[in-house]
Amino acid sequence: MTITVALAGNPNCGKTTLFNALTGLHQKVGNWPRVTVERKTGTLQHAPDTTVVDLPGVYSLSPDSLEERISRDYLVNDPPDVIVNVVDATTLERNLFLTLQLLELGIPVVVALNMMDEVAKNGELIDLEKLSARLACPVLGVSALKRTGLKDLVKAAVSAAATSAFPNSGGPCRFSQPIEDGLAWFQQRLDGLIEPRFARFAAIKLLERDPRLPESLTEIANAGEAAIAATERALSDDVESAITEERYVFLGALLDGIVNRRDERVDWSDRIDAVVTNRWLALPIFAAVIFLTYYIAVTTVGTFVTDWANDGVFGEGWSLFGLADVPGVPVAVGNLLDSLRVAPWLSGLILDGIIGGVGAVLGFVPQMMVLFAILASLEACGYISRVAFILDRGFRRFGLSGKSFIPMLISTGCGIPGVMSSRTIESESDRRMTIMTTTFMPCGAKLPIIALVAGAVFNGAWWVAPSAYFVGVGAIIVSGLILKKTKPFRGIPAPFVMELPPYRWPVPTAVLRVMWERSWSFIKRAGTIILLSAVAVWFLSSFAFEGGRLVMVEDLGNGMLASLGRSIAWVFAPLGFGTWDATVATLTGLVAKENVVGTLGVLFGFAEVTEDGSEIWANFAATFTPLTGFAFLIFNLLCAPCFAAIGAIHRELNNTRWTWFAIGYQTAFAYCVALLVNQFGRLFTGGEFGVGTCFAVAVLAVIVFLAVRPVREPSEPDRQDPLDPTRELQGV
Repeated sequence: MTITVALAGNPNCGKTTLFNALTGLHQKVGNWPRVTVERKTGTLQHAPDTTVVDLPGVYSLSPDSLEERISRDYLVNDPPDVIVNVVDATTLERNLFLTLQLLELGIPVVVALNMMDEVAKNGELIDLEKLSARLACPVLGVSALKRTGLKDLVKAAVSAAATSAFPNSGGPCRFSQPIEDGLAWFQQRLDGLIEPRFARFAAIKLLERDPRLPESLTEIANAGEAAIAATERALSDDVESAITEERYVFLGALLDGIVNRRDERVDWSDRIDAVVTNRWLALPIFAAVIFLTYYIAVTTVGTFVTDWANDGVFGEGWSLFGLADVPGVPVAVGNLLDSLRVAPWLSGLILDGIIGGVGAVLGFVPQMMVLFAILASLEACGYISRVAFILDRGFRRFGLSGKSFIPMLISTGCGIPGVMSSRTIESESDRRMTIMTTTFMPCGAKLPIIALVAGAVFNGAWWVAPSAYFVGVGAIIVSGLILKKTKPFRGIPAPFVMELPPYRWPVPTAVLRVMWERSWSFIKRAGTIILLSAVAVWFLSSFAFEGGRLVMVEDLGNGMLASLGRSIAWVFAPLGFGTWDATVATLTGLVAKENVVGTLGVLFGFAEVTEDGSEIWANFAATFTPLTGFAFLIFNLLCAPCFAAIGAIHRELNNTRWTWFAIGYQTAFAYCVALLVNQFGRLFTGGEFGVGTCFAVAVLAVIVFLAVRPVREPSEPDRQDPLDPTRELQGV
């Protein structure tokens, strides 16, 4: 017998942590709401016939956003055998509001009170037996994080799924007489159309005028308008509001005597929030946290371990605790190739192409691991969700919702899940704008570019790495100002409501697992797409057609890649890096951002071994000045993302024209910002006022005009249903 178990609950109640514990998988978790934005499926450990489905978090079965619709549609249209309702036991009343609605579905429900360890730590005691009796369904206390109580939970879920009777049909909540009369009117007309166990939930949705009812119920819905009107006259209120209010009244009575507090404890979360979310201190604290994060990851600890990787593992070698000298990979492989007397072209392919390209990227993995560990700690402790709250006020002034910060945050790891997490934004125009701008944030793949420029061109200056983060935030804010004043994005930003989770100490194993998963994803890309790209770059740069024949060239400047780069390099000349090698590195970065460093590794000979490695950085530094190096960094940070992220953008926008618009906007915006940096930087450092400067002045004037121009109040079309999929790209 196969069983399907659906995990449903509020955002940030621990569903995905429970899902990972039950299935042994490692889906992303975080201490903030809306981490899960799509349905995920796994198999229960040691029970291959049992499927576990992790649903996006919902507060009710009346969805507002796309990911909430995913959960509601799954439960209604493809009902599982049993629902495990994951409840945050530290906020019982709010979580049980959803429980009442799940019980109305007519599907067996088992309630898992998660975070019982925190309940005990808070000095509280929950009477599980009494709560189970009042809800008329099994209630078990668990801790998904510490994996306690899970065996009993699985047994209860399997037992509930095996039942053929549905004692919970309709749920324990009974409404006032006018509402019950309205429900009875609809239930009579549903008799014979749907299974009796689903009738009460369908009747409630009909009475609430749910806009997403199936077409088969449209006739009943239309016929029931008189019954709904009669109910609302009797209530002196709209039915949906009255049902919500009566559910909370019922919950208040249901929880009477359920939770007992043994002693009063200090709420440290409130005390910390009084400082970190303070009106005047919040933004400086946020800036300091971000500065320290990148300073530690890129400039101090990160530099120490990356120097070891670049100069040791991918350089001349390193000393093993002073006991033995271990040769670097290029040295060891070079010696092996010499002993085998392989052909020069094969030696060049392996040393200059593969090791030079892939090694240049892998050398920055230690810095990325440090950054990922810090970010994972900030996520786990709960500070990141405060940042969304802090930025909401500022973002709204620029036409963005605080909800846009969640995709931005996720994009610091990878742009693809960042784009997908935009599903949490209800307003379609805000969601599109977030999708178009969230990849401005420096993802993990861009970190090697940041570290390379900071180390080679700026000699490890402390401000370069943090500035990359703030450039991304600034690009999003300026884009919000510009785009919000155009017709497709016009409208009032969606209100941002998010429950702040309590502060928690990061669990070291969880932080290390997140760090490893993100780093391993990067390493896998280095072994696949980066490897193939490095080989292609080596071939195109090492060969050329001469006299009608393909021949290997001594000088890479005579290769096919150099010819291609020179034909396009003029485009980047106003940005200060109009050389063929910088041009092709930028172009290969469109495939994957790691390719920028990988390509430069091949072209600048990162596999060449020097006495102290300084020559490697010098080859790169000789191509760029600090000004052009920073312009190069900015363009590659802000321009169109990698192919995989572009695919995610297309899937989320579900429109080819919108996808091309997003790519074009990002690239044009990156070009303009890099142009301003280079041209005004030259002018302020003693350069002449030339044609490029005039062009930069014109670009700056246009950006300022688009950002500050007045805009009319939103019209009625701007207030259309944000989830209406028929809204298409209109003229800007």
